[in-house]
This record gives sequence, structure tokens and C-alpha cells, in this order.
Amino acid sequence: MARTELRDKTVRDDRRGAPRWGRAAAMLLAFAGMVAFAVVLARLTLEPSVASESLTHSNLRPGDSIRDYLGQPAFRDTVKQLGGNILLGVPFGVLLPVLVPRARGLLRVAVVTALVMLLVELVQGALITGRAFDIDDVLLNTTGALLGYLLIGRRLGRAVHPRRHHWWHRFTGRPKTPQAER
Repeated sequence: MARTELRDKTVRDDRRGAPRWGRAAAMLLAFAGMVAFAVVLARLTLEPSVASESLTHSNLRPGDSIRDYLGQPAFRDTVKQLGGNILLGVPFGVLLPVLVPRARGLLRVAVVTALVMLLVELVQGALITGRAFDIDDVLLNTTGALLGYLLIGRRLGRAVHPRRHHWWHRFTGRPKTPQAER
């Protein structure tokens, strides 16, 4: 074995072919990003809003709030409400596959995001003055997470946690990934 091959082998994780320090750094950055996202989410959704207390009402019917926003004459407010809720979900779709490799996949990201945002909306509607539960917020946040996953999160998750080549793949005829051939 050549000296450079031996050095590469010691730096790389023997199972997956990705550098150990790179995966650790990416996971640390993703964790810090998720903490920052949680702080921003809490500040945006869990602070009382006494000024809008008379305007709040719970929405349990999907699409009602979206139709109301689209029917507003002020286009800026519509973009702010709908776009803001979609953008609020994007970090979840980007960071979740990096932090939790088992949460990769469109359906898993959607379910985890919907559950977390549902919890946020329940707390917001039950405990926060001037805030209400809105199912459309959950739908828009989940849509944002799916967009984030499809645009960045999927690739980022695979870069940090590549798929492993299991022993049973020998019998299924699946080609080995380039990283598994090294």
C-alpha cells in the first residue's frame, strides 16, 4: 500500500469514506444552526402580541387563512404572512437530515416538521396572549421544510452521512456507491 493511500485511509472513516472530522464539524455546525433556529422560532411565535389580541382566532380548517391572506388587498402583507411561514420551515428541512440521519427522506422530514410545528402552534394558541392556533401555519412551515430539504438538505445530509453499503446489497444487484469502492 502506498504511503498516500495509507494516510488517506487513516484520515477517513473506514465504513463510509467520508472524513471523520468533516462529519463532526458539519454536525456541530448543524446543531448550532438548529439552536439558532429554535431561538428565532421561539422569538417569532411564542412572544405575546397584545396589539393583535382582538384580531386572533383559531383556524382548524386547512386553507382558510391562506385564502384570507390571498384575498387581502395589500400584496406586501400577503407575501409577508405566506412567505414568512414558508421561510420559517426551510431551516428545518436543511438541518434535520444533517443532525438526524434517520430523518432523511421527504416523508420523514414532513412528518417530523409537521409534529414540531403542530406542537409550537398548540403552545402558541393555548398559552400565548394575542396568538392563536392556525393549521395553515403548520402546512406552510412543512412546505418550507420540504423545499429546504429538496433544494439543500437532501444533498447536505448525504454528504455528511453517505449511504452505507450493507452486506445484503451483494445479492440485490445494486451497484456499489463510488465511496464504498474506495
